[in-house]
Amino acid sequence: MKFGMSAYCLTPAMAAGRKTVYDVIDFAKEHGCEHIEFVPFHLPFVNDQELTLDEKLIDSVREKCADVGLEISTYSVNADLLKPDAEERRREIERVKRHIDAAARLGLKRMRYDTSSFRRPFSTNTVENFYKELPLMVEGIKELHEYTGERGIRTTLENHGFFVNGSDRILHLIQETGFDDIKMTLDVGNFQCVDEDSVAAVKKCLPYAEIIHLKDFYIRKKSQLPGQTEMFNCDNGSWFETMGGRMLRGSILGQGDLDIWEILRVIKASGFDGYMSLEFEGMEVCEQGTEISLAMARAIWEQV
Repeated sequence: MKFGMSAYCLTPAMAAGRKTVYDVIDFAKEHGCEHIEFVPFHLPFVNDQELTLDEKLIDSVREKCADVGLEISTYSVNADLLKPDAEERRREIERVKRHIDAAARLGLKRMRYDTSSFRRPFSTNTVENFYKELPLMVEGIKELHEYTGERGIRTTLENHGFFVNGSDRILHLIQETGFDDIKMTLDVGNFQCVDEDSVAAVKKCLPYAEIIHLKDFYIRKKSQLPGQTEMFNCDNGSWFETMGGRMLRGSILGQGDLDIWEILRVIKASGFDGYMSLEFEGMEVCEQGTEISLAMARAIWEQV
């Protein structure tokens, strides 16, 4: 098992100018991380408008990680292969390919990209639409799979957002691709976005897991949070609504309402021996929340 963190944890610090990506790498190493995951938030490896790579930045990040002895475990990219216009879909696939190029230049052997927008309207996230749009998702994945394969990179798909989420949907999508080497980025908290029990979902998905995201949420009834009506705004501790009408807010790991102890017990008992990556998105100062969460993850892991 390799514990680490996503650079996403410290996105607010990078956005505020308190930390550079090199500071984030040092932070991860100083706090005992064995690996780091990158996401392109305030980290412009790729110019998404011009579809070009910042090779100097990529090379310097790769060299910094090598210098401090910190493995880069994966690279995760938001994407939408279901754009309604064919020309927009083609451009989106080309955009993802540039991120694949960035991952290859970083020296990675795996990466995650999404297949649908995180922000698509709730009314469209039906099971009927999932099966209707499944062939288009698979078509895009197959083209990208060929591209990653040529570069020695394995694809992982994540239970992310509100459409391609829930254990049955993400596993069905993986199986429908027909590729045995496509695995899962298993996010233990994201199942809550579609109101699925995380412990049960983790048990179901573990055989497909390549990397695990650890996070925790506060879970409340919407009626208990008058005035808290933010939607699609789960960053930095904002409340956001689930498909079933509950409200979630990111928390320090082990302090929220997920049964993190049982989740980690199940993962450990399964013999999972891959990468585990913290994703902190609470309202606390991100450096503090991440430090406490990393310590909690290790402490709980040792005791379960």
